[in-house]
Amino acid sequence: MAPRWSADHLRLHQQLLRQPLLLPQGARLLLAVSGGQDSMALAGLLLDLKRLHHWCLHIWHGNHRWRQEANQQAEQLLQWAESQEIESHCDSWQTPIHTEAAAREWRYSCLEKQAKALACSHVLTAHTATDRSETVLLHLARGSHRKGLASLSSARTLVENITLVRPLLCFSRSDTSRICAELGLPIWLDPSNTDPRFSRNRIRTEVLPVLEQLHPGASRRIAAMAERFEAEEESQQQLLDLALQTLLGADQKLKRRELMAIGQVNRELLLLNWLQRQGVEPLGVEQLNQLWPQLEISRGANQMELAKQQILSWNKHYLWLINPPLRWGDGGAGDYLPQFEQLPELQA
Repeated sequence: MAPRWSADHLRLHQQLLRQPLLLPQGARLLLAVSGGQDSMALAGLLLDLKRLHHWCLHIWHGNHRWRQEANQQAEQLLQWAESQEIESHCDSWQTPIHTEAAAREWRYSCLEKQAKALACSHVLTAHTATDRSETVLLHLARGSHRKGLASLSSARTLVENITLVRPLLCFSRSDTSRICAELGLPIWLDPSNTDPRFSRNRIRTEVLPVLEQLHPGASRRIAAMAERFEAEEESQQQLLDLALQTLLGADQKLKRRELMAIGQVNRELLLLNWLQRQGVEPLGVEQLNQLWPQLEISRGANQMELAKQQILSWNKHYLWLINPPLRWGDGGAGDYLPQFEQLPELQA
């Protein structure tokens, strides 16, 4: 049978030729497949392009066990992968996951572990331009800094020696639906994708349709804006890294007086870059607005709790980051140890 080829294959193939480091020739790839239309479209395209790029493909599926039919669907997906001669792997969550954030953290933890076990240099997810526009709207509503608007970059470091890649950002969700139909790919529908309890689903079903009615093509333009922000962020990063070196003291602490002497826009960029280096999620506008008055040189030592219970602490000389403090007792739901007792240098 002749190899399948279409305008969609050509679009992805040309993108990979323009960006050869995105999915290098001969690389070992771990593709996260939920069984929905986006991930199945990506799997189908990569299977057909494999002969040109000589990748070694692996599939990973995460079974959240949210639905009664989840186990059956996972088994059917793995059978399909076997029929395509793709090595596949599945992890199942052992207790119910009730939040989007917990599910996402679990998925990426599993992907990292599996990629290391298989010596895969690249982990692939099937985020589309539509996902990107939804994420931008969510970040705007939450008061994200500009860095948060450069959402869902085409590639980022997952962990050392493993890159997370999103090859479908030039495709929309309507594209992936059509690709699955044209290639005859199976799709396993997930009812949770329309569950209004999840904020992203409400953006998808209630907000974006209104914007598209008001301004046809709104979703595509929002995604393009995020792509421009991403390009600008990349061009600024080298300059930020150089500037940040002048603000670092011992143990990578940030010099408070020198930071506060800089204009607020550049100050925010440098602070966020310093936090990002340490794995901290971008601060929102509201959180930044609360922080700056407290960091004025006339104010004393203090601290602010960030995401994941990390704490930003400062005295009159430096800012630094600390991990979540220990709890009393056996690690249950007790109170945290008093912060100022743990950190006597705050009094300096």
